[in-house]
Amino acid sequence: MKRKLVVILLSVSMVAALAGCSSSNDRDTTTEANNKATTKANGDTEATLGDDTEAANNEGYEYGADVTFHSAEPVSYSMMFSDHENYPAQDDWRIWEVIEEKTNVTFDLTLVARTDYYDKVSALVNAGDAPYIIPKIYDENAYVDSGQVVAISDYVQYMPNYMKCVEEWDMQDDLNEIMQSDGKYYRFPGMWENAAGGYSLLIRKDIFEAAGIDVEEAEKTWTWETFYDALVKVKEYTGSSNIWSDQYQMGSTMKIAGLAYGVQSGRSNDADWGYLDGTVFDWDANQFVFSNTTDAYKDFLTYFNKIYAEGILDPESIVQDNETALAKFYRGESYVINGNYQLMADIEAEERMQVDDAELYYILPPGGLAGLLQIESSRLENGIMISQRALDELGEEEFIKMLRFIDWLWYSDEGQTMVQWGIEGETYIVEDGEIVLDSNIYFNGINPDAEKKLNVDFGFGGGVFAYGGSTELRSSKMSEGEAAWNERLYENKTPRVIDPPILADEMEKEELNLIKTPLMDYVSSSSMQFISGTMDLGTQWEEYISQCESKGSIKYVDKANEIFENTKTLLGME
Repeated sequence: MKRKLVVILLSVSMVAALAGCSSSNDRDTTTEANNKATTKANGDTEATLGDDTEAANNEGYEYGADVTFHSAEPVSYSMMFSDHENYPAQDDWRIWEVIEEKTNVTFDLTLVARTDYYDKVSALVNAGDAPYIIPKIYDENAYVDSGQVVAISDYVQYMPNYMKCVEEWDMQDDLNEIMQSDGKYYRFPGMWENAAGGYSLLIRKDIFEAAGIDVEEAEKTWTWETFYDALVKVKEYTGSSNIWSDQYQMGSTMKIAGLAYGVQSGRSNDADWGYLDGTVFDWDANQFVFSNTTDAYKDFLTYFNKIYAEGILDPESIVQDNETALAKFYRGESYVINGNYQLMADIEAEERMQVDDAELYYILPPGGLAGLLQIESSRLENGIMISQRALDELGEEEFIKMLRFIDWLWYSDEGQTMVQWGIEGETYIVEDGEIVLDSNIYFNGINPDAEKKLNVDFGFGGGVFAYGGSTELRSSKMSEGEAAWNERLYENKTPRVIDPPILADEMEKEELNLIKTPLMDYVSSSSMQFISGTMDLGTQWEEYISQCESKGSIKYVDKANEIFENTKTLLGME
């Protein structure tokens, strides 16, 4: 496996987006193309795909729905790779061998540390030097106007496994979430048949129950306010302050709590938990509102200020790194921390707790003013951008061949199962229709005493390849405990309605970004000051609203609603 190790030393100028030229009237001149793209995504492609398959096979490669892609001649495609510190890429991973054995395809990898990945993507894309395949992309908006990534919805008719997912899982409304102002989309998203999972809070169940709380019953109807009542009991029982010491500098907790309150929240400088633009969609009024000056947002901040002031929330939660927060939890100094189910599985499997008889429990995310919501309602995952360089250098025929390889690896049942679990009879077996991981291999809480790890030692089950798939595949990744958590989620929570996108064109994006960046930086910094008490919600709230308005909050929402009115036909919302 050929790899290019990349040292990341980026200046601000290297990651700045390159501006292209277009007109806001482009929407009016692309209606026919948009309609064709929509038709492709909805999929009436069976006859065309049959003809294309025969032609492609005659041209030296095999592909098709539920057919293993195989190139008659060896081929290599350049690809970026987000290298995770918990399972760093290895040349001898079995996954590379399996892909080559099945498809005759190898990768020319540009390895980049996970923490630097998006800076490097920005630099390479905007310079026109990006590898052909750019996976693990959550938000492609910054790259669309550069002209350096392909409008990939123009090519989905050549991808039978992708279209099979779209058609059989009825994904078209979901794909609208990533549509751009031209009616196209610019990344292949990971697609799940059903939504599941998400972040919540991990607690010390033994401590909560000793404080008189029936956790399994209470979580069914917990709101953030009633969860506060439980926190008070734990504080009184333990006699300790700072019983909740959070990681992600509160970003994840604020994100999920904000959604329960019907507002946007997070940390403005965090790629995973950012505020975005502060807007939420009012479905009754059929328009966007700026959520961070509403009464609901004031209630949200009041809640976190209360647990901060009362010594429930560790003040260091706002500034500490994740390792510090986790160490406090392991030592038994705190009893609540944000995370996902895999965090709990890893803690238990690796016996990280330094407290005897500690019992951990991953609670359902509490509800709020917006209801008892299933926070993760989107069925789309991070996905794959394709560089314009790939199309330019390969030419259309070879470009389509590469897309059909991607189609097999990321979207076929065979490819998705392989990148997640490896090889049947080698890393797993199938018993009574269920995937059973080899007992000597650990993954996500399964086989906690095993000597090897599926992602660390073999490269399977990693974040670059393994996302999206059927409900059966998703369930196969779960331990009994995680599957039970998802069942509790489905039984007790209502799916959250996803807001429509703001389909701004290039000039509109520039106008909105000029407002958004300083506005949301102010919202983020002020919010942390309100939580810590540095700013007073009783006396300085109106001043805060005035500052938001002076920084353009009203102008931003007015422009967002203008764009929505002009593009709602594309979204099917008239």
